[in-house]
Amino acid sequence: MKMLFTSMAALFLTIPAIAQETSIDTTTWFDNPSTLTQTDGASIYAGVCAGCHMPNGQGAKGAGEYPALANNPSLMATAYPISLVIHGHKAMPPLGGLLDDEQVASVVNFIRTNFGNNYTDNEARAELVKNMR
Repeated sequence: MKMLFTSMAALFLTIPAIAQETSIDTTTWFDNPSTLTQTDGASIYAGVCAGCHMPNGQGAKGAGEYPALANNPSLMATAYPISLVIHGHKAMPPLGGLLDDEQVASVVNFIRTNFGNNYTDNEARAELVKNMR
């Protein structure tokens, strides 16, 4: 529970800086706290992932270790990041209950094609995400 609180605190502290840095409109992000309204990968990353993995995907070390997504060869296989996003791993919480299939596919495609990654083949699709749940 402490880890979840720490992760959420880090997220809320970094959202204004990320939004300002990337010009993402955050005005409706928390209108309904039971759902995540972002649908594009960049916004989902900024709102959910960047608090730990940092705005440029460089990762971080401190209270925990958050691996870099930048130039990460582990993202080559589409199923790997899908599984991590849905089910979590170590310090990463499972986000399968927060993100729907389209959102998971969108954020996975975003991280696989940004931060120095150029994995454009085998794009993540909602159907694959659904089958991996």
